[in-house]
Amino acid sequence: MFSPEGPSLRELAVQALSSVEHGYDLLAPKFDHTPFRTPDSVLSAVTAALKESGPYGDGLDLCCGTGAGLDVLARVCTRSATGVDFSAGMLDEARGRALGTGARVALVRADVRALPFTAAFDLVVSFGAFGHFLPRELPGLFAQVHRVLRPGGRFAFPVLAPPRPADPAFWMLLGFDAVMRVRNAVWRPPFVMYYRAFRLGEVRRELERAGFRVDLRALPEFGMRGDGSPRVRMVEARRQA
Repeated sequence: MFSPEGPSLRELAVQALSSVEHGYDLLAPKFDHTPFRTPDSVLSAVTAALKESGPYGDGLDLCCGTGAGLDVLARVCTRSATGVDFSAGMLDEARGRALGTGARVALVRADVRALPFTAAFDLVVSFGAFGHFLPRELPGLFAQVHRVLRPGGRFAFPVLAPPRPADPAFWMLLGFDAVMRVRNAVWRPPFVMYYRAFRLGEVRRELERAGFRVDLRALPEFGMRGDGSPRVRMVEARRQA
């Protein structure tokens, strides 16, 4: 599951018993060698889709982690790319990565539920971060994104089709979420990470309530499921003027 450069079982256990912020501080130096990092294939597909709807001026990577999404912004934004995260360790890793993009990059430590920006961006992206938000937090999060986008700006992120009960991944994710709920019931501080709590139908409704017009775009690089639905979509939510 992990490369030799990735974290040990002991390191993962220490992370899992920490807060989200401290856990990612600990994991940051080895994060890119874990399956938790968004695959390059997904990043490339999102980049290609955004190039068709862009170019954009200023971009923001929400919960940027070690900065994989900054590479996407560097390719589709003509003026600047900004990454925001609340883990100092992850931002340290992103800072080293940003030096090689050749783009104008800024990194900001902040809680994305209280973004320290005005309407300064034409594009906001996020990769693999939404499991850290409880469903009741999504309206506030989407309102923050809406606030920092310029009129007509877009909020884009990939969504994988959920596995079905016949797929072993379904039971793996179900088991993971169950373990996390038990862990958070008996241990403090909580570590919020639920793979099955981010449901596309609910997400779409909350985005529309926040003032976005929402389009779902299939990413053809990943093909279709047996029922003809896309394996991976990109949500493209546009802020209304």
